[in-house]
Amino acid sequence: METSYIDTQSWRRELQKSELYYRRGFGHTEEAEAQMVSEYHSPLIQRIRQQNYQYNEGRVTIHLAEAFGFCWGVERAVAMAYETRSQFPHHRIWITNEIIHNPLVNERLRQMEVEFIPVVDGMKDFSVVQKGEVVILPAFGASYQEISYLQSVGATIVDTTCPWVSKVWNRVEKHKKADFTSIIHGKYNHEETIATSSYAKRYLIVLNLTEAEYVANYILHGGDREEFLGKFAKAMSPGFDPDRDLERIGVANQTTMLKSETEAIGKLFERTMMQKYGVEKLNEHFLAFNTICDATQERQDAMVKLLEHDLDLVIVIGGFNSSNTTHLQEMAKEKGLASFHIDSAQRLLSRSEIEHKPLHRDVTRTKGWLPAGNIQVGVTSGASTPDRIVEEVIVRLLELANT
Repeated sequence: METSYIDTQSWRRELQKSELYYRRGFGHTEEAEAQMVSEYHSPLIQRIRQQNYQYNEGRVTIHLAEAFGFCWGVERAVAMAYETRSQFPHHRIWITNEIIHNPLVNERLRQMEVEFIPVVDGMKDFSVVQKGEVVILPAFGASYQEISYLQSVGATIVDTTCPWVSKVWNRVEKHKKADFTSIIHGKYNHEETIATSSYAKRYLIVLNLTEAEYVANYILHGGDREEFLGKFAKAMSPGFDPDRDLERIGVANQTTMLKSETEAIGKLFERTMMQKYGVEKLNEHFLAFNTICDATQERQDAMVKLLEHDLDLVIVIGGFNSSNTTHLQEMAKEKGLASFHIDSAQRLLSRSEIEHKPLHRDVTRTKGWLPAGNIQVGVTSGASTPDRIVEEVIVRLLELANT
């Protein structure tokens, strides 16, 4: 059975008129910015930027990516969360998920007595929220169902959703109004993709180009329907029927996915629908739109440039559940470089051992990570990583290498 049609675009417009809904700050901008500079700014990182993104000390030369760390959307979300505590000093404040994928920032919110919605048996328990309490929606957004529930109990909603994420929702709304199925390039269990899919009438989530090719082949040649349904059991709308729901498709994506793969998936489905229905009827069966955010693209472009250096080692810094950070790590691995994804300086255990997260694996320890002799080290970080953490990693790396 298909999900019923809900005009969520009109609903969102009405939501924005509510006296209990805030999409902008509260006039405490200077106070919030000063607090963020105090907690997250780094004089060392600023100096490296001014030195053409290079820094040498002892046997180590650091090459810093020209775009890394906090993006505008992340800064905005964190600043709004800080402003919320200033605006509601005596209210109980909740947040539906991590504000961003960075443990330091989320821990700071806990210290400010911002409570996280508890998770029971893998599901968020919103029953803890009472009328008059304040709920922050994180940078990744929240689903239609979650926001509707918060409205129904009379909670005050502070929406820090990144505008780039909202842009994707607008694209999915257009798919829905035109009765197209949304094919979303993303991770089905990522907060952003969960929120995005909640605004679709029908959706199918593909993780990568391999899964997209499987879907494209099914569109062209058919296949084992039960196998298809099993393969995407957690990544499709209720009642999804691949024999019915793949005739008219629109492409969207999680904003932090790898740009090159998103583009390849879009072109693949465009060719597929052109081959099946003909060039003259393409617009009746296919809608595409690239919604990779500017900041993600800038960081991936900067990573390409960083990897042009003759590097001995690459350090990628960011939360282990950060999608955009993971893709930076993928780019380093594709070049065959020794590369380590860490979330803090504490992961650099010693000159001989590092604790890190390999791609698609759990956190592990590796010995012999730090090369001998003079070394060139590339450093970058995901969009949720403050400069202060990057500084701490560089200082720790130099300390270990030059001792």
